[in-house]
Amino acid sequence: MPDTSSKAPAAVATPRPRRRRRRSADWEGLLYVLPAAALVIVFFMIPLGMTIWMSLHKWPLMGKPRWIGLDNYSRLLGDSDFWNALGFTVQYTLAATAGLLGVALILALMVERPARGVAFYRTAYFLPVVTGFASASLLWAWLSNVDSGLFSPLAQTIGLTSEPVNILATFGPAFWSVTIMVVWKMAGFHMVILMSGLQSIPADYIEAARIDGAKAHQRFRYITLPLVRRPFALALILCVSGSMLAFDQFYIILSGGPQNQTVTAVYHIFNESFVSFRLGYGAALSVVLLAILLVLSAIQLRLLRDRGETR
Repeated sequence: MPDTSSKAPAAVATPRPRRRRRRSADWEGLLYVLPAAALVIVFFMIPLGMTIWMSLHKWPLMGKPRWIGLDNYSRLLGDSDFWNALGFTVQYTLAATAGLLGVALILALMVERPARGVAFYRTAYFLPVVTGFASASLLWAWLSNVDSGLFSPLAQTIGLTSEPVNILATFGPAFWSVTIMVVWKMAGFHMVILMSGLQSIPADYIEAARIDGAKAHQRFRYITLPLVRRPFALALILCVSGSMLAFDQFYIILSGGPQNQTVTAVYHIFNESFVSFRLGYGAALSVVLLAILLVLSAIQLRLLRDRGETR
């Protein structure tokens, strides 16, 4: 009688050539990302590790570093100068971010559609971006100078004041002057980001809403804004992180004045590290500021994430 017992089918082995091709593709992909990974390791990971290591030491400019553990971090909890600088940085970040995103969105709406001469306006709006922050700050400091600048005579000409005024001598005018300079310089960059999002919106959506009777503000609220969520999130994160790291404009234009009221967090780290030569403490402040930026970026990504995205 023939054997009718069932036998388990033998597992089908994957052909070796397919495995080899897959491994070859993996190595090829690794080679493509290797230059970028090397740059990240050399210019970010290694300096970050060295900064964390320095923050655990008393690291003088001259002499041998001494291990002190978390003493630098416990010290900054009572550093009122750092918390005042951080509070001012948050205040500046809110003002600069609101100004940048508001102006950038208006400019993007003005130039996102092809029209005669629109290329000229796009170039003109973006042109300040190519100017370095140091150069723009020096230009703004000269324009704001009460003796040789143009802002004070202009204010007298249009009747805002009857005598020369030094707008950098008091906190309010100085703060808003620097904020306006940053908006003038960086709005074109964020305009490009938002413009790319606006141009990706299918024209059929806007046309259908127009046929259904939706007004301009309704189309903007219910179609445009939801569909530019991701470019807006990118612009927001760049605005916040860039503003939290502000240094050049306040150092060059105001030098922390008036009365050290415009010292940012990075400015305070600079003073601790390269003026007072407390390199270990400055490294600890840098690590704390990086942690704050990571938390802020995570919160922004969570708030601006599409509802359909997986958690």
